[in-house]
Amino acid sequence: MSAPLRIRENGVDLFVRLTPKSSVDRLEGVETSADGRSHLKARVRAVPENGAANQALEKLVAKGLGVPASAVSVAAGGTARLKTLRISGEPSALASSVEALCDSRST
Repeated sequence: MSAPLRIRENGVDLFVRLTPKSSVDRLEGVETSADGRSHLKARVRAVPENGAANQALEKLVAKGLGVPASAVSVAAGGTARLKTLRISGEPSALASSVEALCDSRST
């Protein structure tokens, strides 16, 4: 299974499937959709109003990867369940961190 990311010049794009209004904030591993694309599954307690769920997702991913919250932003899918997060930093180090995070969450 491939990691749900795309390496960019100044960071990575991480593909996420977000479930808001959950009972916990948690990253749950990688799932592959019917079209063959991989997404990191995430759940947040925040409701999808006024960007609250997106902000909670950004903080959750930043904590999981050990990067500052300011390095993570929603680049696409602001109102959709499938989102693209842009994570700024050294691309190969971020890619390794994302792969390690995905591997530790997979069951």
